[in-house]
Amino acid sequence: MKLRHALAFVILPILVVLTILQGGALLTRSYMNEASLQAGTTLRLAVAALGGHLSRYEPLPALIADHDDIEALLQSPADPDLRRTANQYLKEINGLLESSDIYVMTPDGNTIAASNYEAPGTFIGQNFDYRPYFQEAIAGQQARFYALGTTSLKRGYYFSSPVEVGGTILGVIVFKVDIDTIEASWRGGEYEIFVADPEGIIFMTGNETWLYNGILPLDAPRLARTQASRRYAEAELKPLPVAESVYYGQHLMRIASEGATREYLRLSHYMPEADWTVNVLLDTASVRAQARTTLIAILLFICLAGLGLAVLWQRRARVVERLRLQEEARNELEHRVAERTADLARVNEQIELEIAERRLTEQELRKTQADLIQAGKLAGLGQMSAALSHEFNQPLAAAKTYADSAALLIDRGRVPEAQDNVRRISALVDRMASISRHLRNFARKPNEKLGAVPLPDVIADTMEIVTPRLKAADADLAIELDEQAFIVRAGPVRLQQVLVNIISNAADAVEGLDDRRIRLFARREGDLVVIEVRDHGPGVPAAIADRIFDPFFTTKGVGKGLGLGLSISYNIIKDFGGNLSVTNHPDGGAVFRIVLHVAARAQEAAE
Repeated sequence: MKLRHALAFVILPILVVLTILQGGALLTRSYMNEASLQAGTTLRLAVAALGGHLSRYEPLPALIADHDDIEALLQSPADPDLRRTANQYLKEINGLLESSDIYVMTPDGNTIAASNYEAPGTFIGQNFDYRPYFQEAIAGQQARFYALGTTSLKRGYYFSSPVEVGGTILGVIVFKVDIDTIEASWRGGEYEIFVADPEGIIFMTGNETWLYNGILPLDAPRLARTQASRRYAEAELKPLPVAESVYYGQHLMRIASEGATREYLRLSHYMPEADWTVNVLLDTASVRAQARTTLIAILLFICLAGLGLAVLWQRRARVVERLRLQEEARNELEHRVAERTADLARVNEQIELEIAERRLTEQELRKTQADLIQAGKLAGLGQMSAALSHEFNQPLAAAKTYADSAALLIDRGRVPEAQDNVRRISALVDRMASISRHLRNFARKPNEKLGAVPLPDVIADTMEIVTPRLKAADADLAIELDEQAFIVRAGPVRLQQVLVNIISNAADAVEGLDDRRIRLFARREGDLVVIEVRDHGPGVPAAIADRIFDPFFTTKGVGKGLGLGLSISYNIIKDFGGNLSVTNHPDGGAVFRIVLHVAARAQEAAE
């Protein structure tokens, strides 16, 4: 009995030492993970606030660039009346949108109109041709840039757009957004939030002492790149004394400031559209203090428990021997349970790791599939290029003939006949422009909402694209609509893509056959519209009928298709809430059947 008491007094200090050595690290790690989750929420909110604030202003430069006063000024930049009108317009728009500044520049970079034309530090007369936002916009692109104004010495985010009139870029309009309001909301909070550029220079922060400090070494290449665009004007750039480390997967940053060093938990998020990184810092002093407090509480509990056990052992000295066997058995059982629990924990951790890896793989596959879908559509356009070349060459040759003939007719004084030739040339140009417009709409990635779509209009647009393919295959397409105006619930561009894919496949199926007829029929069945495309080709073999809508499945030869057309079409119709299926016609050939819902507007009109 005395031996057991002695062992108890030996084990208790050992347990305390182990708790101090191991428990502190475990508690700190646990609280770090919890703090990281909370900081992650703050980071997401900060990123969302920044992105939302900037996205409100992104389309505005292009809209203002189309204003008549702006276009007129750039066509006659020396006209004082036009300058005065443009200045007043920019001032009104700037006040209405609560932006920082709006100004207009000529192709040489000189500012000729600005919303701050009455202010002492007006931009009028200033040249900003060294700014990347001007260089990109004068080249015909929408541009973004964040910097410290060289004239106003105020930080801001710049949106720029070219001003184009008649196909010629006459100048650039710039929209500057103030970011001070967002920065002010970061001050005085639990977290330190700052935004750094690709060179590691802090551009926005709730801590003013960190502004224009670099968290990366300010070496010569970084300073040269920053100075080339004069992003920070004449502001003094200096390094921020930082030291970074990793603690059980958490990124820590130590910053020396005002004679003291503070440790922060750091979370970052890169915003590619703005080309900066948002960082959230949480002072780890509170986390470590919380871990120490919990550790002390655990130690006190262990000491109290040890004291209670000692008292209990003294009181139960007479029964200890009798319970010894039961105690040993219980200890053995607990040991086995602990081993089994540890095994299960390891297995569970491995399963969670595998799940995370599979989710990552799934995300990569979805991105790859999206890219391949667009590639498949562009590949379809490529396959029609030869026929389209013929479609363009014929009008061009005819236009050349009409032009030569018109010249001769004018020389001979036959002006009415020459005018008729000119009208014919204009009609040919309109024809080529229509084909080009439909191809451009078909090739772009759609970003449209579902709504009421007139089916005849979509079919007409589809014919503009597939007519060259039908001519190349010498196929005859007959269109039958049992009503003059179907209104279906869909997206016009994506529905056009489906019809182009199906009709093109039908042309492939009948090419080289004796019977090259293709029939497109649409009818209404209650609240549904059924569209059927039937060819007189060989049909769909039963062996591949179940896989014909699978991605990358194709019966064409190498280099003649990616096997994505029908898969894309199937998913598009599903997105519309409809259905796409294929069957073989009893008389031969394949029948593709599209079922769509009648749009609500059409139903109300019918009622």
